[in-house]
Amino acid sequence: MNIQSAKLSNGLTTLLIDTGSFPTITMMVLVGAGSRYENKKNNGIAHFFEHMAFKGSQKYPSSYDISSTIEGFGGQFNAFTSKDHTGYWVKAPNEYFETVSSVLSDMILHPLLVPEEIEREKGVIVEEINMHQDVPAQKVSDVFDELIFEGHPLGYDIAGTPKTVRSFTKKTFTDYLSSYYHPSNTTIVVAGGLENIQKYTNTITEDFGRWEDHKKKEASKYTFDQSSPQISVKTNSGEQAHICVGYRAFAFTDPRRYPLSALSTILGGGMSSRLFLEVRERRGLCYYISTGRDLYDDTGYLVTQAGVSPDKKKVNEAIKVIIGEHMRIADGHISDTDIDRAKALLKGRLLLSLEDSHAVAALYGTRKLLYGDMPEIAEILSSIDEVSKEQIVSVAKDLFVENGMNIAAVGPIEEGDIQI
Repeated sequence: MNIQSAKLSNGLTTLLIDTGSFPTITMMVLVGAGSRYENKKNNGIAHFFEHMAFKGSQKYPSSYDISSTIEGFGGQFNAFTSKDHTGYWVKAPNEYFETVSSVLSDMILHPLLVPEEIEREKGVIVEEINMHQDVPAQKVSDVFDELIFEGHPLGYDIAGTPKTVRSFTKKTFTDYLSSYYHPSNTTIVVAGGLENIQKYTNTITEDFGRWEDHKKKEASKYTFDQSSPQISVKTNSGEQAHICVGYRAFAFTDPRRYPLSALSTILGGGMSSRLFLEVRERRGLCYYISTGRDLYDDTGYLVTQAGVSPDKKKVNEAIKVIIGEHMRIADGHISDTDIDRAKALLKGRLLLSLEDSHAVAALYGTRKLLYGDMPEIAEILSSIDEVSKEQIVSVAKDLFVENGMNIAAVGPIEEGDIQI
């Protein structure tokens, strides 16, 4: 891949990535703003603006104008909001790049924010929140975040609450945008089969170059003082109990992130992982189980999630097996086969993802926006290869301590049903 990085005079970072593939592109605008930059009163504003950006702008005054323009040449478009950044993207044949850039720039720089549209969209988002509440496999992740990040914006629901969402006015949006939507807090990526690099540079400069920069408001740093295991259970009338068992980790720039990724993969990455084999295949306690990690610029965690029978004996058996596998690795019970399989899976999944221009844009864009760097793929693969058994065991020993354990559950069980 040919990668060119530049910074416009207003501080906007651009990445142009020629993958040498099909004559299609993904343009992605990534802003360093998400729910961790919110407070109790405006919780949900990052996600709400993501919706409002598609509701009309100066050049494209309605949602239909935006959608019909993109779909008129077969393009795909969407957006996402996370804890620490928000992204807007369009995937299209590269001959339509100028229109793609025009639409994205106008949506973000010149949103209309019509009060009637804001009021109408409140109902949409409240129903989105309600839908999420009715999906316990998703809800348990929120319960876990609320538990491990109690009292901090990292623990907020990204969509907000019905109360906060209904309280928003046009001023809520303009205040938020003036605080975080700045060129120096934004990275634009264009990835795919690029024809003429200068053409893309000129178009982005024309569309985004007059965007005025400001100083970004910093998010509150996260600190914790956990001295004992924590449990949080949300009781419902479902047919399954969904559990999360997790531990605090470290920032996304920590060099231990590669051993952590290998550890996560060994535990619950795929159908050949240790927890899938132990909890599902050998004991039949769950349908799904997986382990993952979320890392931010000042903290992070590793968590295993599973859907198990609501029988409290089976819930506790599943938790016991999960914790047992954690401790086995911390005690050094890990084979070369486990490690080799994890490395191969991590490298293979990374390489397969690079077949898609959207994945390429997301990988390089988020690394540039959040990490401030752009590693070579060969560098990432090498870092994975260099992970040793000693490093994995060391990370497991640091993380898997009883006083740092956090368990969240959603299902027809009570908090007192969980025994650790």
